[in-house]
Amino acid sequence: MLQSSTLKFLKDLKKNNNKPWFDTHRKEYDAAKIDFATFIQAVIDKHSKSDPTIKSIVAKDCMFRINRDVRFSKDKSPYKTNMGAYINRGGKKSVFAGYYFHCEPGQCFVGGGLWMPMPPELSKVRQEIDYNLDAFKKIISSKKFKTVYHDLSHDKEYVLSRVPKGYEPTNPAAAYLKMKSFVAMTSLKDTDLTSKDLVKKTTTAFEALRPLIDFINQSLS
Repeated sequence: MLQSSTLKFLKDLKKNNNKPWFDTHRKEYDAAKIDFATFIQAVIDKHSKSDPTIKSIVAKDCMFRINRDVRFSKDKSPYKTNMGAYINRGGKKSVFAGYYFHCEPGQCFVGGGLWMPMPPELSKVRQEIDYNLDAFKKIISSKKFKTVYHDLSHDKEYVLSRVPKGYEPTNPAAAYLKMKSFVAMTSLKDTDLTSKDLVKKTTTAFEALRPLIDFINQSLS
């Protein structure tokens, strides 16, 4: 579980997204960061029993910085109003698919997959889907996956309007070959975050996602 003080800090930060306020509340941020890291480590420790590929990963190597990169953004707010962690076999900057936890009051979610891979990796995943479409469809249509996630995300930013070059529009896998990301997410309530069942709820969601993670990473190995 996460402490209510962590959520309060993030709510307050959203209302006061500026450096002077942040500097004044540095102690609260440090406490929230430790709280989030402790939770993520508990998730890693529990889920690594079923997915040993993440056994050597530690929380601090999965967590994203709170500072925003504002160089190319119209929004010059200096800080993110969430805490996030990406857990995978090679670390958060690797090419491999993994698990993601997003802590943001009112917009919390858990899930993962492979988000916006570079062309070489994207090509490998598409090829794997084309070669093993039945296995891929079995994964995302399984009862366990659908119960938690319902489906892969089909947001417009993740999908091409046409089948990529090298594939025919009539390809049985066309709907998946057009995808630029292969991610699934399920929302969490704020009350879930402070529940003693949060680690279990998170790892249950990760377990439902693992066959997809394994499928994608097999194509990238």
